[in-house]
Amino acid sequence: MEYLKLIGILIIVLGFIFKLNIVFTVILSGFVTAMVAGISIPKFLAILGENFVSQRIVTLFIITLPVIGLSEQHGLKQSAEKLVKKRENLSPGALLNVYLLFRELAGFLSMRIYGLVQFVRPIIFPMAEAAVEKQNGQITPEQSEKLKARATAMENFGNFFAQNTFIGAGGVLLITGQMESLGYPVTNADIASKSMPIALICFGLGVVKNILDDRKIKEDK
Repeated sequence: MEYLKLIGILIIVLGFIFKLNIVFTVILSGFVTAMVAGISIPKFLAILGENFVSQRIVTLFIITLPVIGLSEQHGLKQSAEKLVKKRENLSPGALLNVYLLFRELAGFLSMRIYGLVQFVRPIIFPMAEAAVEKQNGQITPEQSEKLKARATAMENFGNFFAQNTFIGAGGVLLITGQMESLGYPVTNADIASKSMPIALICFGLGVVKNILDDRKIKEDK
């Protein structure tokens, strides 16, 4: 009978297979699991409410999705493109360098942002695409796909390699706790300070990559 408590996992798998609403699938999975485990409906609702409040950052992230969709529908992409076209010497590489710097600074300041959804998809990629069109004319589908990859790479580089430069970051706390449990006395400041050079190296390599990619675009003109 204990295996019946795993039915929630099966429900989630089936929900993804049949492409059901994710929120509905997760709540249904939790509800069925609670019933099988003998948890009363009031207690289940209390647990659901507590976790909903404790994970409010995730809730705020979900709320931003329709806002971004509405902004795109009402001309966010076109506004971003117009802004780039007013800058004569702005290359896609220069734009991506600025975004990489912003992303690393966000990590250093522990600013919790969801870059791919909130910045790269609706703003950075259209601006980079407009920069290529301004320099080379019409952009090809292949160039567009490569530009998406470049913008996504800058987001991932900046987020991954700079997130531990903040002394109170979750990754820093995890590393410190693990090192201490293994008998290596380290502080949060030690981990954060050692992460700084890595973030700087990442930024330097990102700048070089963007310069080389810009040159390749000009050669393909």
